[in-house]
Amino acid sequence: MSTLPLASGPEGPSTLRPLLDTVLDALREGRRARGGPLPAGGPEAVAARLRDAVGDVLPDDGDPDALRTLVHALAEGAADPADPLCAAHLHCPPLAVATAADLAVSVLNPSLDSWDQAPAASELEALVSRALARLAGLADSLLTTGGTEANQLALLLAREAHGGSVRLVCGANAHHSLPRAAWLLGLPEPVVVPAPAGTLDPAALDEALTEVGGPLLVAATAGTTDAGLIDPLPEIAALCAAHHARLHVDAAYGGGLLFSDRRRAALTGLEAAHTVTLDLHKLGWQPVAAGLLAVRDTHDLAVLHQRADYLNADDDTEAGLPDLLGRSLRTTRRPDVLKIAVTLKALGRTGIGALVDQVCARAAELAELLDTHPRFELYDRPTISTVLFRPTDATDDAVADVRRQLLHQGRAVLGRARLDGRLWLKATLLNPHIRPDDLAGLLKLVEGTTSR
Repeated sequence: MSTLPLASGPEGPSTLRPLLDTVLDALREGRRARGGPLPAGGPEAVAARLRDAVGDVLPDDGDPDALRTLVHALAEGAADPADPLCAAHLHCPPLAVATAADLAVSVLNPSLDSWDQAPAASELEALVSRALARLAGLADSLLTTGGTEANQLALLLAREAHGGSVRLVCGANAHHSLPRAAWLLGLPEPVVVPAPAGTLDPAALDEALTEVGGPLLVAATAGTTDAGLIDPLPEIAALCAAHHARLHVDAAYGGGLLFSDRRRAALTGLEAAHTVTLDLHKLGWQPVAAGLLAVRDTHDLAVLHQRADYLNADDDTEAGLPDLLGRSLRTTRRPDVLKIAVTLKALGRTGIGALVDQVCARAAELAELLDTHPRFELYDRPTISTVLFRPTDATDDAVADVRRQLLHQGRAVLGRARLDGRLWLKATLLNPHIRPDDLAGLLKLVEGTTSR
């Protein structure tokens, strides 16, 4: 058997070119075979088709057509976030320019745990992480795998800043990763503050901060998962200052509004936070993963420092080789910064802001269609790009059934959210190419599936 070619090195580009053609053809053919936003038939049918396509996962002899076969099978069985009728989750269609940049990272395969594995990537990460932190009004940021890791890091930094213990105070609307992080870090049971209108109640927060003793970390949300709502950040920041509590803002969804001149005012107060979670594989059109944790005080990051002689020996550091171990809890670390950097450079702040404005405008248009439609009930006007609605007079069971029918048929992908004691269908619009006709078509599909 001849030695298989490598992706990098002098022969890498010529070796990759025909393989990329194979991948692109298989993606195209798989999408055509799928025929919609989601494969039809439900979990059992999708699993059976995939098993048939894959066959023996580890055959005795290799299959020269494995690349085409498996990419086709994956594409045929995918939920396509670029399809206008795939609108359930904070799962964006990635920009082509970002995806192309991501290929370069896979080819070069740097690891950001020591400078000699990623000389240019380490400097690029430093430049981009500081620029994005400044966009949020803070000093620096760390690259993460997403909002969950960023929230966990925020709690860790808070715990260490307070000498080993801190108590989380968060709204009932907070992302599940926050109380889970408290559990993982061995922190006391979080104090959960009511969020009666979907956002954290300042009066209830004031009461909690008055009654609960010890070092406290308040976690606010800028862009809730259920409805895209933003907590009253200026009021929360003022209460934290008055009660000497640390403030973290989970802006994994809403942080993208920072790019828009029209909408960034919705995040006023973000700059008062000690830490902020950002996530550009949501409202930033990046391939997964593209998360960040921004920090106000870079001294907080000192607790992440580690020493491993083979990676950051003292004499190497003294000789000028950058120490990268304190930039993450992970060791081997992919430079996800390249795709982000290419996007920022290629589009600029105004270009990304225009995409943000487009999806927010489409969400407002969908809300208008729902508000004037006799067969639908709108939850509220969207704050960002999430719209909640339900068929008029439908039971919660009927709402859940509509969603599952559309999923099973592979015709539309809608999410679900429970607010005000009722179940709502959720459309999260992150596709800037979606058109008014697509919105009307989505409502027709839901209306046609609703039991009368």
